[in-house]
Amino acid sequence: MNTDLMFSSKTDLWSTPQKFYDNLNKEFNFTLDPCSTNENYKCEKHFTIDDDGLKQDWQGYTAFCNPPYGRVLRGWVQKCYEESLKPNTKVVMLIPARTDTIYFHKYIYNIATIRFLKGRLKFGKCKNSAPFPSMIVIFN
Repeated sequence: MNTDLMFSSKTDLWSTPQKFYDNLNKEFNFTLDPCSTNENYKCEKHFTIDDDGLKQDWQGYTAFCNPPYGRVLRGWVQKCYEESLKPNTKVVMLIPARTDTIYFHKYIYNIATIRFLKGRLKFGKCKNSAPFPSMIVIFN
């Protein structure tokens, strides 16, 4: 991925850095990647764009969710929150740290555990860091 694309709105897909994912996976032991592609999935059980993870049932899984970061992000945050209310279901999200949004206050703040990341992640094979801070949101 080139930097011109990274600093534009031409994409909302940000591939999770493998080492970063591996460290989280050691802690949570993920069993589902609900929003992936066939090229970047992190779990054996995964949903692609064609499967539409927003329409799938995640009950009984420990899901790692790095959703598209565009306008659809709000829907993914709501879905992660709602799925986490089901028995035996945990959801961990990697999303931009946008604490000024309605979805942050409605579905995350005072509800989930939040880990703000120090510095900025380098997504996929990018040479430069993301133009935004990130956070991990843990719905139990």
